[in-house]
Amino acid sequence: MKLPLLVAAAALLIGAAPAAKLTPNDIVAQSPASAWKAIDPNDLLVMDLARGGRVIIQLAPQFAPVHVANIRALARGNYWDGATIYRLQDNYVAQWGLNDSDKGFPADVVAKPPAEYTRSVKGLSITPLGSADPYAAGAGFVNGWPMAFDRKAGWADLTHCYGTVGVGRDLSPDTGTGGELYAVIGHAPRQLDRNIAIVGRVVEGIDRLSSLPRGTEALGFYKDKAQYVPIASIRLASDMPAADRPSFEVMDTGSRTFANYLRLRANRHDDFYVRPAGGVDVCNVQVPVRRKG
Repeated sequence: MKLPLLVAAAALLIGAAPAAKLTPNDIVAQSPASAWKAIDPNDLLVMDLARGGRVIIQLAPQFAPVHVANIRALARGNYWDGATIYRLQDNYVAQWGLNDSDKGFPADVVAKPPAEYTRSVKGLSITPLGSADPYAAGAGFVNGWPMAFDRKAGWADLTHCYGTVGVGRDLSPDTGTGGELYAVIGHAPRQLDRNIAIVGRVVEGIDRLSSLPRGTEALGFYKDKAQYVPIASIRLASDMPAADRPSFEVMDTGSRTFANYLRLRANRHDDFYVRPAGGVDVCNVQVPVRRKG
């Protein structure tokens, strides 16, 4: 009898419990404080719905700096007073803003931002996904964000995953200002990658958007304004009183803890799974984010 079989037999004889099979959730639960990074409150956009509920968005200035600067300026200038959620397309997006209002922008908003659909891959410390990606030469994670890249072509971009927030725009060359935003509420529409500026992701409250009634007009727009979902306010967390300010941490995607988490996301061997997949989609990894404190 081979040694591993002898060890297993001995364990059964003495009644020893088999080693627990770790899950990705176990990795998160057992993670040390060093595996987490605080999210800057200046990168948290807080949207309160008039009928109750809050949606909190982490902004991504390292990928769309001009659009994110616009969003901060719009929030501080109270641009979204009177804004609504006016489009809910099933298995696609929830969209909000002023819906083609002629309201003017605050003075420091760039009316025609550059097409921030990709950025240079240079200088990025990427944790590779370890699985093939159908939309790019490579996929992985950087600074807590899921992303795709092509080192030969020199570009990197954030990916359209569930909860991703992007900028609504008209046909090219329009790039959108950031005044109209949408969140993905369905299967990851990766065909939008490198075609729209991605400015962040919902870190809390995506259910407040995904559970809303679907629009019945083309592209999921609500048929009349009585169906619009009013927004009470959109603020930066950094502009809120300290006692009311939400605080979050994201797992460091360059950490050993995340490497273990990623490995188990791609190779589930806990009791429910009959066969591990041996790979995972970048949008199915779901980088852990948690409330701080």
